[in-house]
Amino acid sequence: MPHVPRQPLKSSGLGPFSFWLSLPQLITWGSVFYTFSLLMTPLEAELGMSRAESSVAFSLALLAEGLMAYLVGRWIDAGHERWVMGLGSVWIGLGLLGHSEVQSVAGFYAAWIWLGLGTAATFYTPAFAVVTRRFPQDFRRAIITLTFLGGLASTVFIPLFSWWMSLWGWRHALWALAALQFLVCAPLHFWLLKKPAEQPHAHTLASHHASAHAPTPLSVREHLRHAPFWLLALFMVLTMSVTSALPAHMIALLQESGLSPTWVIAIPAAIGVIQVVGRLVLFVFERYWDVHAANRWIPTLIPAGIVALLLGGLNPVASLVFVLLYGLGNGMNTIVKGTAMAQYVSRAHVGQLNGLLGMPIALARAAAPLTLGLLWSPQHGYTLALWWLLAASLLGTGALWAAQRYALKPGH
Repeated sequence: MPHVPRQPLKSSGLGPFSFWLSLPQLITWGSVFYTFSLLMTPLEAELGMSRAESSVAFSLALLAEGLMAYLVGRWIDAGHERWVMGLGSVWIGLGLLGHSEVQSVAGFYAAWIWLGLGTAATFYTPAFAVVTRRFPQDFRRAIITLTFLGGLASTVFIPLFSWWMSLWGWRHALWALAALQFLVCAPLHFWLLKKPAEQPHAHTLASHHASAHAPTPLSVREHLRHAPFWLLALFMVLTMSVTSALPAHMIALLQESGLSPTWVIAIPAAIGVIQVVGRLVLFVFERYWDVHAANRWIPTLIPAGIVALLLGGLNPVASLVFVLLYGLGNGMNTIVKGTAMAQYVSRAHVGQLNGLLGMPIALARAAAPLTLGLLWSPQHGYTLALWWLLAASLLGTGALWAAQRYALKPGH
């Protein structure tokens, strides 16, 4: 396949826009996604919940996010991103305030359902749709820039929220998180998105190869009749299963590898930094790479890391290789997942098409940690679980390769 030269950047505002849009990503991922594990213990003590009962709240949040994903994508495709993301931040702030008043298990679950609905309007998926609309010729670079700060959410907010909890208790610490939504995230969204984005041309396929063969625009429904959408759906669902299953079991997995307790804690904490390093590598070098070749090979880093664990028998060296490959792969794979639908199916309908996958992905994310737990055994540890992760990641990578090949084939 011939090298596709990059089109010149159409807007000098890409860097500043993406940077400022990434700040609410850092705060919201940190405030919602990464604080849950810190809230579990005090809430279990106060409300008399078991670990299984408290975990249900997070699954409910994921399902609520998935339920809203299509509507949010449709609103963004229609040009309402300012209200979607601005009011989404207000919604999150109100949810955090409500959470601080929780007195019952039902209230705890309601708070996380509310927060899950809010994350559908504020997390990466809507933000990726926004920059895809605003920078149609260079949306991939905009998305890479957008994920730099977001990738550090765990590194910043786990120690920060832990400190606030020790100072003020968990209820008042949630007030501080709500204040960040009201005073930083919502104003930034309303200010940044004040000027509406230009409507992108509705090519059949957004890739540079395929757009030349797209004389007439297609509807969202028409895209569902073609293989690339369903192949990308399989890629995203399987990839999200793998990357959702591993964090919940990472510490136990590393403990079985024989690493010292210090390394067992330090390695997962470093994954956020490794992810950002991967995105930085992509940002610096992707202008020299063929974008479609990069999309093919980036997802292979995660199964390569799993193979290292299986071949190494969970020894410390194999574990370090695994975490390095997993961190780099997961960091860069966020970019592949965020851009593939626009590149191989439709740039004009990217919000709705990704939104259609919201519920399947939410179900996969909710079920994956349980699946890994069921595959663990005292005799074999995580060996069978690792084989499942390897099979899922390879099948997902194969689906991406097939979608790309179909979409870039002349005449499609």
